Amino acid sequence: MAYVGDGCEPEPSDSLRTFGAVVQALREHAGLSREEFGERVRFSKHTVASIELGRRMPDQSFVEAAEAALGDTGALRRAAAHLARQPGLAAWFRQWARMEKAAISLFNYECRMIPGLLQTEAYARQLFADELPPLSDEQIEVSWTARAERQLLLWERPNTAFSFILEEHALLRRTGGTEVTRAAIERLLEMLTLRNIEIQIMPLVQRSHAGLHGPIALLETPEHKWFGYSEGQENGQMIANPQVVSVLHSRYARIRSQALTIEDSASLLERMRGDL
Repeated sequence: MAYVGDGCEPEPSDSLRTFGAVVQALREHAGLSREEFGERVRFSKHTVASIELGRRMPDQSFVEAAEAALGDTGALRRAAAHLARQPGLAAWFRQWARMEKAAISLFNYECRMIPGLLQTEAYARQLFADELPPLSDEQIEVSWTARAERQLLLWERPNTAFSFILEEHALLRRTGGTEVTRAAIERLLEMLTLRNIEIQIMPLVQRSHAGLHGPIALLETPEHKWFGYSEGQENGQMIANPQVVSVLHSRYARIRSQALTIEDSASLLERMRGDL
């Protein structure tokens, strides 16, 4: 899939268009507006529109909820079976990516780089270019398309609470060079203007740090169940054990208290942008 236009929306595939058309036809036959249908399936009308227009891969929770709301004919399950799976995501990350789409809370502490959901295109492309073994141009395009599609969550789910904590040194590294870093910082400042997004910076000098075990990712499902995710070299692990998730929650809460406040983080980002 290639990206077109300024909205960073993926060009629809035939299978996505077909699935979306089936959803739209069944919804209209039921006499439901997108907003009414969205309320029934617990997705925003913007997400419903993206799926109906073939711009977004529906996750299984959407398929099941839509089936129940539209007569449980089995048509959507059969249509979903023919959808092309989203390329550009590591196999071990796909389940987490699907759960992200329905999450009502998403927490992310990252100590290595700017989190994927917040990356600019230039920053992400630098990361892809640094991959070993090297990626082809086509693989880089596919990887960026998948990442940009994930980023639509930040706008399509205004009721989802996003919390990000990143290390100051990840910006001081100047990945991609000065201009790429300046644009990356400007993107973070832009994201801070959204009501559902919190970004905090862990300062370079920090006497006590609860995040030394590594990155933390947590999400809350619409059923108020919490899951964690841990990723290392060429592997990733979903964490469902409540005891382990509780430990990650405790660590994240402590990191949150040790990082700069949202206001102080914004001030630091503005100073860093000016110093570049």
